[in-house]
Amino acid sequence: MCYSAEVWADYHTYVRHFGADIDIAAFVQLYLRRAEGVKWKIPKGMDLSFKDPQTPEERQIHDLIKHYNADLISASEQEMFKQSKRVADAERKLAIKETKAALTDVRVGTNKVKQMKRWIADAMRSTVDPEKDNRIWPDWYAPVLIVENGKKVVRPMRYHCRPAGHDPSVDRTKNGKVSGTYNARRDNLTRFWRKQFGHTHGLMLAEQFYEMVEGPDGTSHEVQFNPSTGETMYIACLWSHWVDPNGVEPDLYSFAAITDEPEPEVAAAGHDRTIINIKPEFADAWLTPDPNNLEALFAIFDDRRHPYYEHRLAA
Repeated sequence: MCYSAEVWADYHTYVRHFGADIDIAAFVQLYLRRAEGVKWKIPKGMDLSFKDPQTPEERQIHDLIKHYNADLISASEQEMFKQSKRVADAERKLAIKETKAALTDVRVGTNKVKQMKRWIADAMRSTVDPEKDNRIWPDWYAPVLIVENGKKVVRPMRYHCRPAGHDPSVDRTKNGKVSGTYNARRDNLTRFWRKQFGHTHGLMLAEQFYEMVEGPDGTSHEVQFNPSTGETMYIACLWSHWVDPNGVEPDLYSFAAITDEPEPEVAAAGHDRTIINIKPEFADAWLTPDPNNLEALFAIFDDRRHPYYEHRLAA
């Protein structure tokens, strides 16, 4: 499964590379909802794509991001003050007598202060750190390239697909964890994903992907995979437009990355799936599928790119 990826978070890259239009209304709605308190997760790289607004809609988004960061900085400063006091109080207690509670307060409080400082620095930063700012995980938003009405369009979508017609509970497992619908297995495309496969296709462009791999000691480690060629990956995706039949929840555009049996080097690193990285020359065919010719789509998978995926433990 594709646990995480460093994606093209700046929609301008899609516009330049593919001549795509931007669904600016969808971006506006995304940022408005976040400003209203909906905890939608947006990579900083996407925020920074609006740092030099050229249109009224881009200016609106720019201002929403500015206010969001100001609120984040203010809340982080207050939390940092609270945790600094916690540490100082605990250190005074330790000067008299060492207790487990005081030691815990120093450790946790110190870590919290460091975290708040990182959050403040990130909120104030205006330059892109790709490996940090363009990372997405399940339930995060990313630009996705699709075709609508014969035109290429870039739309922000949640990386964790909720197929149209399904109950929102499909997002979680019985124990409350994120369900696996952020990926679509190739061997399940004509069953669970039959209403998307052959109908609503997208592309997510990415520079590297990450997987959680169990090590010899039984603990999980985050492993980073990069094409040795340095090429950008064209990750085949399915997407869906979910509408609440009760009219309560907002519309949701979401997508899943398609995975297949692992490349040999990925399997050797300890993981059992690999994203399908199609050839750029098949991008148009993938984005404009014929539902009556699924064999042609599987042929695109069979003729996909096979760069050697180098790997290392993620920092």
